[in-house]
Amino acid sequence: MRTKIKTRVNRAFTLIEILIVVVILGILAAIVIPQFTDASQQAMESSVVTQLQTLRSQIELHDIQFPLTPFDPVGNFQGWDQLTTGGTDPGNNGDYLQMEPKNPMMNGSAEIALAVGGGKGWIWADPNTWGFSIYAPAQDELGFLDLDNDGNAD
Repeated sequence: MRTKIKTRVNRAFTLIEILIVVVILGILAAIVIPQFTDASQQAMESSVVTQLQTLRSQIELHDIQFPLTPFDPVGNFQGWDQLTTGGTDPGNNGDYLQMEPKNPMMNGSAEIALAVGGGKGWIWADPNTWGFSIYAPAQDELGFLDLDNDGNAD
């Protein structure tokens, strides 16, 4: 009579196999993590560009509707009041912006300055001298954002 002998085979991962998997995961993480850190900066830059487009169009609309009192946040000391609450413009109900715009590159500062620097969220170029201009300064820099690398402020 034949007897069947069962052999027990131990199946497990070897140390080399585990090390190879860990190295592969480390390489993948080294490739993917920088992509996520750049995504945050790109999202802030995209937000600034979108806000600048909105601000410029709403300021132009305000200036067309109220040509005698053009938007001048620094000269009139109203900040964003002309676009949000109506400010001192007769008949202006301030329906241009829902709230003061936040510049994500300047930690959310909604303040306006006439000159570069000072930690302001936005830079307004006097319309009497330069024509209509509003810029977003970059954080910790004495300059404007040039997101598309064309040499001009965005």
